[in-house]
Amino acid sequence: MEQFAHALADFVRVHQAWAAPIVFLLAFGESLAFISLLIPAWGALVAIGALIGVSGISFYPVWIAGGLGAALGDWVSYWFGYRYKEKVAQMWPLSRYPDLLPRGEAFVRSWGIPSIFIGRFFGPFRASVPLAAGIFEMPYWSFQAANFVSALIWSAVLLLFGDVLAKIMEWIWRVI
Repeated sequence: MEQFAHALADFVRVHQAWAAPIVFLLAFGESLAFISLLIPAWGALVAIGALIGVSGISFYPVWIAGGLGAALGDWVSYWFGYRYKEKVAQMWPLSRYPDLLPRGEAFVRSWGIPSIFIGRFFGPFRASVPLAAGIFEMPYWSFQAANFVSALIWSAVLLLFGDVLAKIMEWIWRVI
């Protein structure tokens, strides 16, 4: 996975016009139920964030692309859970992780709308919370409001984390 993140960051460094579309796709995949369990993309998002300050890539288009990609991924996951309900637990790969969906359900039921914000920042919950919210019919507009706001915050945090790391590393190299 680390090699993938580096290769993608190198591609974006050379082809800066592709930064926003690539971040959109990475955030979409990272937030989409099933896919995010197989291919975590957060490392590539942080690596691309590291390029923002040092290569002159504009933060805002990349940030918005990441937020929209993440929100769309969760939106599709919510719809999938809403549409297929209990059948989802029998589908691969969730059938291989039988505890994931019940944990997501308990989390959504106990935390409500804040579960969307919290779940966005915690690995396996990122995939299961929107799915569980759809299965257990969290009100649509409440879900979407929390979904879009949390997606924009999540995108900013990952990209800015990468940017800050790059600045720290640059400072360390100057000192050494």
